[in-house]
Amino acid sequence: MNWIDNFVRPKIRSILGNKPAIAENLWVKDPESGEMVFYRDLEANQWVVPNSGYHMKIKPADRLKTFLDNGEYALVPVPSVAVDPLKFRDQKRYPDRLKENRAKTGFDDSVIVATGKLFERDITVAIQDFDFMGGSLGMAAGQGIITGLETAASRKTAFVLFVASGGARMQEGVLSLMQMPRTTVAVLRLREAGLPFFVVLTNPTTGGVTASYAMLGDVHLAEPGAQIGFAGARVIEQTIREKLPKGFQRSEYLYEHGMVDMVVHRHNLRSTIGSLSAILTKAEASGALTDTAPAVVRTSLRDAAVAAEGDGGDLPPVAAAHAE
Repeated sequence: MNWIDNFVRPKIRSILGNKPAIAENLWVKDPESGEMVFYRDLEANQWVVPNSGYHMKIKPADRLKTFLDNGEYALVPVPSVAVDPLKFRDQKRYPDRLKENRAKTGFDDSVIVATGKLFERDITVAIQDFDFMGGSLGMAAGQGIITGLETAASRKTAFVLFVASGGARMQEGVLSLMQMPRTTVAVLRLREAGLPFFVVLTNPTTGGVTASYAMLGDVHLAEPGAQIGFAGARVIEQTIREKLPKGFQRSEYLYEHGMVDMVVHRHNLRSTIGSLSAILTKAEASGALTDTAPAVVRTSLRDAAVAAEGDGGDLPPVAAAHAE
C-alpha cells in the first residue's frame, strides 16, 4: 500500500491534473455555535459568521482583496531556497508534501508578499497561509518575511504582516529555527529606516513564530478569539501542574494582560491600520480614511500611536478598541 500511496497515486494525479476547487458543501458549520451558514454569505462577510462573530480562516487572496484599495495588488517574487536540504521523510517524502500543498494553495510556500495601496498610500503586506503546511516557518517562509521587510524598506512604506502559523517546520530541522534570528535582523533594519511594522495575529499563531517576528511589531493587533501562544495549553498545564484560566492564550486574554495592543474585528482592520499608518508615518490626512474609519477606532489609534512613539504627552485616557 505504501508504494501505491506514495508513488502510483501521485503519478496518476500529476498526469490527469488537479480538479478545480469547488465547494463540496454549500453550507458551513460555525465551530462556536453550531449554526449552519450559507458559504456565499460568509464570503460576502469576509468569512466572519454574521450572528456569532466567529472569525473563520480566510484565504490570502480574499484577505488582500478586502484589505487593499479596490482589491488591487501585485505579488512580490520571493527568492527560491534549497528544497529538502535534510532529505527528510516521514509518512511521505518532503518534496511530495511541498508539491501537494503547492497544488492545493496555488502558492510556492506559506508566505505571500504583495504591494498595493491602503487609503491611497503605498503599503507592503505579507500573509502567512495556514493552509500551506499549517503556515509553518521554513527557509522559504523565512525568506518571504525577509523579502516583505526589505521591500517595505526599499519602497519606504509601512509593512503589515498577517500571521497564522503552527510554528517551525520540522522537515527542515535547525534550518527552520535559523529563520528566527534572520527575520529579527530584517525587522531591525526596517526599524532603522524609521518605518512602522504592524503585526496582525490571527487564529492560530503559535510556536517559534510567536517567539520571533510575530512579537516584534511596533503595534500588535489581533482578531477576536484568535489563539496566540508559544507552547500548547495542555503542555503548560502538565508542566506547572495547575489548571489554566478560562480563555487562556486567546486574543482577549492577551489584550487584558498587555501582550496585544488591540483586538480588532476583521471589518475594522483596514481602517484601523490605515489610521495608524498615517499617524506613524506623519502622512497628510486622507479624506477617504476620515470618512471610513469609525470614531471609536480613531480615538484608540491616537492613543496607540502616541505610545508607539514613546511620548505620553498630556493626552487624556481614551477607551481601547476592543472588539467583542
